[in-house]
Amino acid sequence: MRYHQLGRTGLHVSAICLGTMTWGGKGFWEVIGKLDDGSAVDQLRLAIEAGVNFIDTANIYHEGLSEEILGRALKELAVPRDEVVIATKVRGRTGKGPNAVGLSRAHIMAQAEASLRRMQLDFIDLYQIHGFDPLTPVDETLRALDDLVHQGKVRYLGVSNHAAWQIMKALGISQQHAWARFESVQAYYTIAGRDLEREVVPLCLDQQLSVLVWSPLAGGLLSGKFSRDAGGPQQARRSQFDFPPVDRERAFACVDAMRPIAEAHGCSVARVAQAWLLHQPAVTSIIVGARTEEQLKDNLAAVELELSPEELQALAEVSALPPEYPGWMLAWQGRDRSGE
Repeated sequence: MRYHQLGRTGLHVSAICLGTMTWGGKGFWEVIGKLDDGSAVDQLRLAIEAGVNFIDTANIYHEGLSEEILGRALKELAVPRDEVVIATKVRGRTGKGPNAVGLSRAHIMAQAEASLRRMQLDFIDLYQIHGFDPLTPVDETLRALDDLVHQGKVRYLGVSNHAAWQIMKALGISQQHAWARFESVQAYYTIAGRDLEREVVPLCLDQQLSVLVWSPLAGGLLSGKFSRDAGGPQQARRSQFDFPPVDRERAFACVDAMRPIAEAHGCSVARVAQAWLLHQPAVTSIIVGARTEEQLKDNLAAVELELSPEELQALAEVSALPPEYPGWMLAWQGRDRSGE
């Protein structure tokens, strides 16, 4: 296993992060997975034995059940608290009332306490806001998060599913008030969906923010089990929950390019897709979720797959983003400054 620094901090997290979205069995989340306590313990044991020290969940996964299962699994395996980095999130709806959603001080404080109770923890290592809240002033959100850090209930802060300008605005406000700042960005990023590279990746590199990738296989579409004509397994997550949105022609072109590379390395297409992400300079960790032990083992092995410069170039070409303004102008001006 490889370990990378989380943002500008001294905290190191594994290149593979164990996701818990498949743990539980409540609400619409069942279509993603409904693993019980025993299966969750088996996954956690396998991940820890492989060197994983980073675990991601959220207060809304299976209506809080995923956090509860994680807490019980950590207790059952007697995992030393200082040997794991636990990340969870806040923003989504947790009840019917008007204040049971969003990034207000009231909701953040209440949900931090609720997550700690469910996971049976004294503190959260990485607390992430799970999306943008257009109704709450960002300074209210940031002040509440800073208070949680000063209270010792949260160690580090992260942001998820935000635009680059929203992230930069938050960083500026945090700097202005000397508040704890975001150290990571959890975002969708795949070889078939490189939109993040237009604005967010350059921001993260400039501001030393870690990129934590969710859905590295595009909801299973890049697993190698789907094809243009035949579709995929009926029981597969993507067959039942068509998310996140993907340009399918682009995705299958990437799969076509990854198949010979997978055959050359004697591994799955899924492993190549994940290894490609781990070769990207902005990526600190990829979050993997699995329904079976076989899937989890394959995901964990992605960190061991080294792609050659020629293979990376081939994948870069097939997955390249179409030129978009102002990107093509910036590239042209960059060539002008370099004298080319």
